[in-house]
Amino acid sequence: MVQSPEPSSLKRRELLGVAGTAGLAATSGCMRRLRSITGWQSRSQVSMGIRAVPADADPYAFRIARSLAEWFQAAGIDASVEPLSEEQLLRSVLLDHDFEVFVGQLSPGVQDPDGLYQLLHSRYVDEAGWQNPFGYANLSVDEDLEAQRTEKDDARREVASSLQETLARTQPFSTVAFPEDARAARRTRFANWSAGALDSSFGYLQLERATDGEEDAAAESTLRGIVTDTRVTENLNPLSVEFRRSGVMMDFLYDALGYVTEDGNVEPWLADAWTFSVTEANPTATVSLRDGLTWHDGEALTARDVAFTFSLLDDTNGSAGENPQSAEPEPDRVPAPRFRGLSSLVDRVYAKDPETVVFEFVESAPNVAASALTAPVLPEHVWAERRTEASVSGVEFGPATEAIVTDNVPPIGSGPLQFVRNNPGETLVLERFEDHFLTREDATDAQTPVQGGPAFDRLEVRVVASNATATQFVVDDEADVTMTSVGAKNVPQIGRADDAELLVSRSNIPYVVGYNVRRPPLSNSRFRNTLVHLIDKAAIVDQVFDGYADPAASALAGTEWLPDSLEWNGENPVTPFLGADGEVNVERARAAFRDAGFMYEDGELLHND
Repeated sequence: MVQSPEPSSLKRRELLGVAGTAGLAATSGCMRRLRSITGWQSRSQVSMGIRAVPADADPYAFRIARSLAEWFQAAGIDASVEPLSEEQLLRSVLLDHDFEVFVGQLSPGVQDPDGLYQLLHSRYVDEAGWQNPFGYANLSVDEDLEAQRTEKDDARREVASSLQETLARTQPFSTVAFPEDARAARRTRFANWSAGALDSSFGYLQLERATDGEEDAAAESTLRGIVTDTRVTENLNPLSVEFRRSGVMMDFLYDALGYVTEDGNVEPWLADAWTFSVTEANPTATVSLRDGLTWHDGEALTARDVAFTFSLLDDTNGSAGENPQSAEPEPDRVPAPRFRGLSSLVDRVYAKDPETVVFEFVESAPNVAASALTAPVLPEHVWAERRTEASVSGVEFGPATEAIVTDNVPPIGSGPLQFVRNNPGETLVLERFEDHFLTREDATDAQTPVQGGPAFDRLEVRVVASNATATQFVVDDEADVTMTSVGAKNVPQIGRADDAELLVSRSNIPYVVGYNVRRPPLSNSRFRNTLVHLIDKAAIVDQVFDGYADPAASALAGTEWLPDSLEWNGENPVTPFLGADGEVNVERARAAFRDAGFMYEDGELLHND
């Protein structure tokens, strides 16, 4: 049988465009006849699984996901919510890249343009962790990400603005809102709760004892924390992405060379001091460690441990040499799935002597390079033996290494608290590390925001099932603080309770909608841009967060780096909602998808390939 030649792609698109604009009036018979004429075979409806943790784990994420599903369905997409445990969610997104859409918090938050480097640079497309989990590749974005590392002052600000504006158009992920974290704390045994945000260890290290002379001294020295996340009792590996929602416990256990100040600068912490010099645009830092540093097991902490740490972050397998840095991962290299953005700033690091370490950075401005010094320092004598392929009962599971999969219990760090015991899924106990530089009698350092070490001798963390239960524990004086945010619904209960203090602070970790751009139609930037027009961020803030959040169009909202073009002025400045008051305007949505090259049949949005 002789077949008629297939129409050119241009003519087919023209005919299908006619079908799209006439689709509302055409009968199903006419549509079948048009398919016959164009040679077009029946296409499937666009479907989308939206992954989020269940409501009892994070009511915000789940309710956002449910709102998205309703809005996407209104536009003809077969959308559904897929609840997963947080560990399963992070594993599917960050390690397996097996997802379509996810809703959750962007951890860690982005406070500086370089925070977007590991999140979006195409060099990380195939890596695990928060290294470009979206599979996003954009040459213009790559160029801006590299340029912001080298430019200074106004020039860097211009690059950062260009970068954010491109992201707002192409949407590898959508920033929804920055929540206000609400926590409950008791005033009876500890004071100074508002000294620092409790999403940082500094907020706890600045507490003071509130004594009235009648309380038992031993009880006063124990800080009782409540959390709703079991993972902190199960895994204490600072490199593990699927077990880390917050870095607070890791900051208690591990020190970094430097810390980030409120104004965004990096100042010495474990380091005593450092000096920067610049040769041919590549900074070099000579870092001096504090005297007499030790690990929790009594071993000396030296510059060799620092050099080892950055080698490990770059390659947990140790296969590419002591201090490798290459643009493309080699087949046998296994980078750590966390802190890659920081370690990528380091070209070479070596111990000059036991208390001095030298960093040679890639081309970058010194203030950008300094952020690498905020990575936690790990003990070589513990982690060196973990540079082997992970195995279970003798069966190896390459390319993962033991450094990545170990639960790291018990952890050996150098931080102000050390491990005592854990009961997985239930409790974690840490105690004051008396040999920490903060607690030594001769330690006086006006540079650090903490003086004299923690006001408590022991931290006992208990896991409960819900935010409401966590709040009740504090109200009933069975706990001193909810270490995880309890959400807006529990604010009235905290406000009514005697001796309870409501702590509210704007989180720097936004809720986002992430897209796997490896998969069509999400691989189409026009499709993603249109999809974001279906997200009513203002309605989410009102209906999901009860007003305790700020809608945003960029992950850098609330920082000095946000350009005027992305300021939130009542609606999304780039992708305004196609509707009003949380209701999608179906006709406008369909028109927008047709303009993006898609078509409808019987109200269903169809794939265009």
